[in-house]
Amino acid sequence: METRIAVLGPNECSEAEYAMGVEVGRELARQGCVVVCGGLGGMMEAAARGAKSNGGMTVGILPGIDAEEANEFIDVPLPTGLGAFRNMLVVRSADAVIAIEGKYGTLSEIAFALRLKIPVIGLNTWTLSKDGRVDPGILVAKTPREAVELALQKARGAL
Repeated sequence: METRIAVLGPNECSEAEYAMGVEVGRELARQGCVVVCGGLGGMMEAAARGAKSNGGMTVGILPGIDAEEANEFIDVPLPTGLGAFRNMLVVRSADAVIAIEGKYGTLSEIAFALRLKIPVIGLNTWTLSKDGRVDPGILVAKTPREAVELALQKARGAL
């Protein structure tokens, strides 16, 4: 079975953020991974676009009930009718997640992943702390390529 990596991030993003998402998606496809995302715009579209540009497979777990809501780069749209609650499904379907930038929706997905012990790789995203100490749950990457490498190592049990 192919490795499934979820890409998390904002539904609206800057050109620079979008470019990071495209690069992550492209690299995941090069590595033979299935890219899982929320299936809509912004970072979700960027990752799917990057994956498709490199011949990859994409799955979009949609908040609504209409598969047509998916962005044009999604191969397998999965409408859930769950709204934001579909965030759990995005995370649960992955072997590891890469969080790029993001707002509270991304933070909720990070929390679900950490709770489920699914590896989280962060690229310019949230940091967490408790009692004044940084939580080590999010592995920090500095580049899209490093984020993919870390995600694959964690997903395959090498780290």
